[in-house]
This record gives sequence, structure tokens and C-alpha cells, in this order.
Amino acid sequence: MAGRSAATTVGRPGCAIKVVDYDTSWPLLFAAISAEVSVLLGDLVQSIDHIGSTSVPGLAAKPKIDLDDVVVSDDALPAAIELVRAADFAFHGDPHRDGRWVFTRNREACGYRLYVCAPDNPAHRQRILFRNYLRDHPAKAKAYADLKRRLAAEADGDWDFYTGGKSAFVEETIRLATLKT
Repeated sequence: MAGRSAATTVGRPGCAIKVVDYDTSWPLLFAAISAEVSVLLGDLVQSIDHIGSTSVPGLAAKPKIDLDDVVVSDDALPAAIELVRAADFAFHGDPHRDGRWVFTRNREACGYRLYVCAPDNPAHRQRILFRNYLRDHPAKAKAYADLKRRLAAEADGDWDFYTGGKSAFVEETIRLATLKT
């Protein structure tokens, strides 16, 4: 398809992209995996944030819980990465080259995507701005859900097309959120 993004995504190529209605169990799933990561990393954790579409009440999403684990310092990052690598997660490195190390785990009907990053990570800050803006602006969240459903239907399993198709919306939302702060 023309106009596809060259961005690298963490997904299974050729796999159908499934966007589902909001599930009220998502905050509970976040709490469970967050508690596990907190125990695993102990004093290395500064914060664990529920990010991505499953973190916005009422928003349709892929059934995958996204978490950002912000460690206490830049120096703590290598130790945190090694601890998560040794646990029951698949390691994907830093595929976006933005200082967020990606780990995944699939469980039952919902998987997890854990990003481990240092404090003051710009990508983490943008994800929080995006999440909070959608939480505060239901009409914008609905427009995002509509876009994701359309892109998932058109993508035919092409994750780069799906992700790239959301880029302009995400960038504009972050711009609006930044103006608000």
C-alpha cells in the first residue's frame, strides 16, 4: 500500500490487527503486572505508568496492556534491563531508538508490553501527555478510536501501515497537550 511508514513496530508481521471495545478489566490487569514489575525491580522503580489506549477509560484498543517503567536514575537502567530480561518476558531491545527498552509477554486473551526507561525520557513524557489529553477530551478519544478501527481494517496485518497512519493524530494531540501545560 502506498504511503506506508518506515517506522519499526513491535508486533507480529502479517498478524491481524485487532482493535476491541474498552474492557473494564484492563486497569486490573495493569495493576497486576505493575505489582509484579514493582516486586521484580524493587528500589530501581521510580514509577510504573499505564500508558497506551488501554489506559484511557472507554477507548477502544488492541488488547495489550502498555506500561512504562521509569527507573530511579540513568545509572539504574542497565540493572533494570537485565532483571527484566532474566524474568518471563521477551526482550526486543530499543527498536524505536528513543531510550525505551521493550519487553513483551502474552497471557491468555491479553498481552503486555513493558517499556523500561530512565527518568526524564522525552518519549515517556509524550506518552503521558497523550494519555492525559485523551482522558480529558472524550471527543478526541472517540476520534482516535474511529481512526484506529479504520486503520486496523485497512492495514491487512501491516503494523507499519497501522502505526504510521496514527502518527499525525498522535503528533497533533501531543502538540495540543503541550499547549495546555
